[in-house]
Amino acid sequence: MIIREMTVEDAAAAAALEKECFSMPWSQKIYETTLANKDTLYLLAEEDTPDGKVLVGMCGLQNILGEADISNVAVKQEFRRQGIAEKLLGRLLEEGRRQGIYAFTLEVRSSNEAAIKLYEKYGFVTEGIRKRFYEKPVEDALIMWLR
Repeated sequence: MIIREMTVEDAAAAAALEKECFSMPWSQKIYETTLANKDTLYLLAEEDTPDGKVLVGMCGLQNILGEADISNVAVKQEFRRQGIAEKLLGRLLEEGRRQGIYAFTLEVRSSNEAAIKLYEKYGFVTEGIRKRFYEKPVEDALIMWLR
């Protein structure tokens, strides 16, 4: 598996992975716009397969005055439970710190126990709840911080 920085050329593949993983996915255009922003960092994980390289996971952040908003943590269904999200998140935090980021935040569905455990493993703590933050289905989000 290779982890590398996402580029605008990866926007279509990122949008396709979003569509597989989330009920309200970002479009290719949103990725193109986001990736053009100098304050963002998105990473992807690629796996070599007999059919060529396949995007198997991704995550990103936006740096807002030294605080990062993490988003789009996604792993292709058939590649889950292989440590891909953990490796991506670890690299994202490492790269963020290199850029001077001192605090990281994210929202996660309150029912997503696997993701919550992963974030807690890295030291994130729940500091609040956003009521009815998610749609399709409607659900609260935990607001987690790593400071």
